[in-house]
Amino acid sequence: MSPEQIKSALYLFCESQIEKKLEVINVAMNNAQNAANNETKSTAGDKHDTARAMAHLETEKNAKQMAEINKLKKILPYLKQENTQLDEIVKLGSVVVTDKFNYYISANLGKFNLEGEDYLTISPISPLGKVLIESKVSQNVKFNALHFTIKEVF
Repeated sequence: MSPEQIKSALYLFCESQIEKKLEVINVAMNNAQNAANNETKSTAGDKHDTARAMAHLETEKNAKQMAEINKLKKILPYLKQENTQLDEIVKLGSVVVTDKFNYYISANLGKFNLEGEDYLTISPISPLGKVLIESKVSQNVKFNALHFTIKEVF
């Protein structure tokens, strides 16, 4: 595959992962709201208060997760770069090919297999992302016990 095709597939993977997370959170928020609404009909005193408090905590947790997902969505436009030329320096949106593994500097959304090659999507602010950002082609990188060489960046 060409660098353009690889970047496009990785971008679409990130976009779909974010949308899946968004759907899951929306369902959880609706369920928590329904649970809270159903508890308002109860007259069981302390049980009613406890259930309402639990539903409220669940709603707050879901709201935090929704905020995180919205942050991820804001990153997407920066990933959809038209530049698929080989680069020398790793930056947001770069695909980094090493002698050990392949990385897509985007967001922590998991591993993606593309025609038998694995790509790990990582955030530029993750520990490994911080090491890779501003690294250069042919550079030897050490991260914890892992040692690898950057072969290509696009």
